[in-house]
Amino acid sequence: MENTYKGQSAMVVAMTVGQPHPIPAIPPLPEGAGPRAIRATLIAEEQGEFDQAYRRSLAEAAETLELAGVLDTLEHWRCRAITSADPQAYRRMLRRAAHLLSGEDVPEDEPLAQLKERLARLGV
Repeated sequence: MENTYKGQSAMVVAMTVGQPHPIPAIPPLPEGAGPRAIRATLIAEEQGEFDQAYRRSLAEAAETLELAGVLDTLEHWRCRAITSADPQAYRRMLRRAAHLLSGEDVPEDEPLAQLKERLARLGV
């Protein structure tokens, strides 16, 4: 069936009730899994890192037209937010990992950025 709108012809496709749409609906993200909620839950020192990773994944999605990278990024940082919900326990976990991997003592007051650099050098 053809319909005319502002001088242009457009095909109107009628779908029968009960037939599934050829493109399924995108389910919403679970509560707390959106970028704003994840960022708000992260410790302050990691919010900038999240922003950079999230923006990179959005830029990649704009180029590839694939959202998998964005969703993977959100899931990674959602897990990180859960892990760091207790900032002191999170730092202890990172120090313990660095100690176990290097065999070296890790100062309790080592800044998080330096601790993460140490872990990166160890392949974590």
